[in-house]
Amino acid sequence: MEQEEQNFSRKELEFTVFCIENIAEKLRKSGNEVYKMLTEKSDILDSYIIPCYDVLHTQGKNYIVNDVLDYMKKIGVI
Repeated sequence: MEQEEQNFSRKELEFTVFCIENIAEKLRKSGNEVYKMLTEKSDILDSYIIPCYDVLHTQGKNYIVNDVLDYMKKIGVI
């Protein structure tokens, strides 16, 4: 059971990195800037990306990036 929890956490971490890198590329910002946008300027990482991992990770790259960007715009982060 512990191994499954570790793998799930690792998958969430890998997905988070994927999101940050691809959003950074789309916004032409550094990964560090995007990370701050998702954690310090908002709680998108903890309140949206991680909780919605099960649904989001089944989508394509463009859908995921655009979905998170839309959410960022909606709450005024960008």
